Amino acid sequence: MKVILGDQSFDIDSKAEQNWDLIETKKNHYHLVHNHQSINVEVINIDTEGKTITLKVNDQIHEASIKSKMDLLLEKLGMSNQNKKKVNAIKAPMPGLVLNVNVKVGDEIEKGDGVLVLEAMKMENLLKSPGAGVVKSIDIKVGDAVEKNQVLIQLD
Repeated sequence: MKVILGDQSFDIDSKAEQNWDLIETKKNHYHLVHNHQSINVEVINIDTEGKTITLKVNDQIHEASIKSKMDLLLEKLGMSNQNKKKVNAIKAPMPGLVLNVNVKVGDEIEKGDGVLVLEAMKMENLLKSPGAGVVKSIDIKVGDAVEKNQVLIQLD
């Protein structure tokens, strides 16, 4: 069985015992009947990269993880944490000049937060954090020339 949520589709194992019924009432809104209970579900957000889905279930917001057949297989084989490498440092992707540092020691940062501006080949590049963490140390200062792969910021 394939369930379509917005522009995303999900295959559900047809061999599994199913004691529920799902009907799309309008775009991203569904009516689910499970164990003779009526449940209204609205899809708020689907994050395919983070493999999460945010749902409004009977007017309450819930976040759930999405697992593909490959994710389930890797988990079964004990390899599920291979994709979740902890980021310990932010390195220079290219040689350049540090124009601005947007964080300080002790700041909590999330994946995608802009941490510093690096000028390279007469262009300003906002470097974003590749992962979440707390700034442990800043190994550069404004005006420093840096080399490719040089550690700029260390994270805990």
